[in-house]
Amino acid sequence: MEMNESTIKGYPHPSISSKGAFEWTLKKIVRSNTSGFKLLFLHVQVPDEDGFDDMDSIYASPEDFKRMNRRDNIRGLHLLEYFVSRCHEIGVPCEGWIKKGDPKEVICHEVKRVQPDLLVVGSRGLGPFQKVFVGTVSEFCAKHAECPVITIKRHANEAPQDPVDD
Repeated sequence: MEMNESTIKGYPHPSISSKGAFEWTLKKIVRSNTSGFKLLFLHVQVPDEDGFDDMDSIYASPEDFKRMNRRDNIRGLHLLEYFVSRCHEIGVPCEGWIKKGDPKEVICHEVKRVQPDLLVVGSRGLGPFQKVFVGTVSEFCAKHAECPVITIKRHANEAPQDPVDD
C-alpha cells in the first residue's frame, strides 16, 4: 500500500487519498480475516533537487544535512504510525518502510522486490491539465507494477481546498 503525506495542520499525517485506500482495504479485502493478511506500507520521500527544503544551500553545513535527514525520517515515521497503529488495534500484521526517490519508480521497484499479491494506491483525482504536467503515481503503477493494482479514488466531497494537502 502506497501512502503520501499531507501538509494540513502543519505536520505530516496521512493524506485523504492514502487514508481512503487504507480504509477501503480493511473494509473490502481484510474484513474480519485479520490474521489472513499482512499489510505492507511504503512511504516514499521525494528529495528536494538540491537536498534542502526550507534552507538556502549557500548557508548549509554538514550538520544541516544531518538535521534534515532526521526531520525527514521523523515525518515519515509519523505517517507510518497512523497505519501501523490502526493495524495493531485490530490485529492485522503489518510492516512499514520509508524510502527516498521518485514515488512511482520506488513503488514499482519495491513491488518487484517484495512480490505482493496486490498493490492498493490512493488517487488524488488530478484534473486532465495537472495529469499532463505532473502525471500520476497511481496511473504509472497500474501500467508498470508487476502485480494487480487497485486504485481507490477519494470522494469528490473529500477534496481539500488546496490540492497540495492531498
